[in-house]
Amino acid sequence: MDRVAVTRDPQWTSAAELLSGSPVPGRPLAALIGLCTYATSLTPRSARNTPSAIREALARYSTWSYSDHVDLAEEISLVDCGDVADPDGPDGFERVVAVFDAIDPAAVLRVVLGGDNAATHHAMRALAGPALAEWGLITFDAHLDVRDGVSNGSPVRQLLEAGLAGEHVVQLGVADFANSAPYARRARDAGVTVISRDTLRSQSLEEMVARALDIAGGRGRAVYVDVDLDVADRAVVPGCPAAAPGGLSADELRRMVRAVTSDPRVRAIDFTEIDVARDAPDERTVRLAALLVLEALAGVRRRSL
Repeated sequence: MDRVAVTRDPQWTSAAELLSGSPVPGRPLAALIGLCTYATSLTPRSARNTPSAIREALARYSTWSYSDHVDLAEEISLVDCGDVADPDGPDGFERVVAVFDAIDPAAVLRVVLGGDNAATHHAMRALAGPALAEWGLITFDAHLDVRDGVSNGSPVRQLLEAGLAGEHVVQLGVADFANSAPYARRARDAGVTVISRDTLRSQSLEEMVARALDIAGGRGRAVYVDVDLDVADRAVVPGCPAAAPGGLSADELRRMVRAVTSDPRVRAIDFTEIDVARDAPDERTVRLAALLVLEALAGVRRRSL
């Protein structure tokens, strides 16, 4: 299927125009970082640049939030920090650290575009540095990500071993038939709070997010949020190799992203596990990721309300 051209309209501001090389004074600042990890994926995937595809997909959306009646183009500053070169390669983590260290300290949110879930380990370690034990983590993920080894299935285990406190880790949307009993015990023994997909749907999504924030952000902790798009239903995200039927809807995920980023304790959010080469011809996976970037920015805007 050929791409449909985006119509130019001076009264319809494209969300792609939010991307800038420098901050706008007087506005909340968000920083965008591309972190295209893929080399250690459990499911072989292409090296195609997902962050670039998400940036391009922003052009499919406007900057106007109808529900909040605000125009992000007038309210938010989004600085594009580019992509980390070869984050999986030799000295890749050092390059990630260098990019994060160069971000304006006034940034209230770092938006990380993966890459597979290895990006979560790299980005959170780089951002927290030696203070990792003082942070909390929330994941939206069908998987526990506590596998042995070093892969996109192990970032939570690696972070726990590096000093992240398990009692300040919350995993939302964990699915049936996507994990194992030994790894479930590992998460439980580490003190991780796991909220299954069924439990998540039995209560208000916003209340579940608030509960997660209270646990992860307890005692004034900064919070990192990982959004693994394979938490969504496979029909919604065909570009996610490990997505399965029965996952969250696009709307459920959209609501939770806006809710979680409305909290000032959230300092970073990533969107991971997309393989552009596997996406549907209508680019539905990448377009959802781009929409979630805008939802995250809308959440930041709500902090000042």
